[in-house]
Amino acid sequence: MKREERVNATREALLAAAERLFAERGVHAVANREISQAAEQGNNTAVVYHFGTKADVVRAIVRRHAEPIGRRREQMMTNAAGSTDPRDWVACLVRPLTEHLEALGSPTWYARFTAQVRADPTLAAILTEESVDTTPALLDLAGNLARCLPGIPGNIRAERAMMARHLVVQMAIDRERALAAHSPTHHATWAEAADSLIDAITGLWQAPVTLPGTAKA
Repeated sequence: MKREERVNATREALLAAAERLFAERGVHAVANREISQAAEQGNNTAVVYHFGTKADVVRAIVRRHAEPIGRRREQMMTNAAGSTDPRDWVACLVRPLTEHLEALGSPTWYARFTAQVRADPTLAAILTEESVDTTPALLDLAGNLARCLPGIPGNIRAERAMMARHLVVQMAIDRERALAAHSPTHHATWAEAADSLIDAITGLWQAPVTLPGTAKA
C-alpha cells in the first residue's frame, strides 16, 4: 500500500471510530487515545496528528456525510423544480438523509452522532456550517415550501421548518438506535420510514394556523 493510501486508510479508521464513540458517549466524554485504540492505531497522538482539535474531528465527520447527502438533495431539488406540491419539497428534506443512512448499511451512528453534536452550541455551529456549505440549495427549501403554502405567515413557516427538522433528526435517531440493537421497528426499510415521515411533515406544513387572539377557549 502506498503512503498516501495508508494515510487515507488511517484517517478513515479514526473518523469511523470517533463517530461511533461520540454517538455512544458524547463528544467531550471521549479521549483522543480511546479513538486511536478503537481504530487500532498504536500511536495515541494519531488524532491530533491527522486532524488537530476535537472540533476538527467533528468537522471532518460531518463533512464525510454532508457531502453525499448534499449531492442527493441537490439532485432531488433539481428534479422537483417548479413543483407546487409541498410533498415534493418535504421529500427533499427527508430522503437525502434516509437514503444515505440506508446506503451505509447497519449499524450506523451518524444520526446519533449529530444529536450529540447539536447538544453543544459550538459544535452545533459546525454542523450547520457544513450542511449549508455542501448543500446551498438547502436554503431554498423554505422558499419553495412558502410558494406552495402562501397563506402561512413567515414566523409560523420558520417555526414549522424547525419542527420538521427536529422530527427528521429524532426519528432517524430512534430508528438507527433500534436497528443497532436489533429491536423491532415500525417500518421494514428506511424508504418506508421516509414515506411515513414525509406524510407526517407534509401534514404539519398544511395544518391550520391559529392566529393570535383567535383561539377558542
